[in-house]
Amino acid sequence: MTIKTDGFHHVAYRCKDAKETVEFYQNHLNMDFQLAIAEDHVPSTGAYDPYMHIFMDAGNNNVLAFFELPEQPDMDRDRNTPEWVQHIALRVDTLEDLLEAKESLESAGIDVLGPTHHGIFKSIYFFDPNGHRLELAANIHTPEQMTKLRTVAPEMLAEWSETKKAPRHAAWLHEKIQNES
Repeated sequence: MTIKTDGFHHVAYRCKDAKETVEFYQNHLNMDFQLAIAEDHVPSTGAYDPYMHIFMDAGNNNVLAFFELPEQPDMDRDRNTPEWVQHIALRVDTLEDLLEAKESLESAGIDVLGPTHHGIFKSIYFFDPNGHRLELAANIHTPEQMTKLRTVAPEMLAEWSETKKAPRHAAWLHEKIQNES
């Protein structure tokens, strides 16, 4: 049997306060609160570790979930990884939607970085109340641009694996796409 996945069932992160987290995602990203599961013992291990597990509808059959773990040490992020690397990226339909989201977040007192131009999409960045970096992204690419990028992806990965530097043989394509957008 060959395993074939059918998307994410859910992606889970830790949160400081389940209620505050639900309210943030409802109020600022219009996500529906789907359900909550609370246990005193972890089903997979049997260990005593009370938790609240909340599930938010991120759209398109995707679920963003969080665990509040009140008896664990305070949550923190991976200090060996730069803050910009670990993030949750959510898609919005249009560039106009992205700009409206930025305006809405800023009017609610949330600091927003961007829009940042990535050549094939533009995005904004901000933090949730748990310190998770969030990205909202609007695709601006053409099918032809994506085809070109997919074509050079194996060569780029091979060069990266050898040099651990940004591949130069495909830099022209990235620049061309960025200039087209």
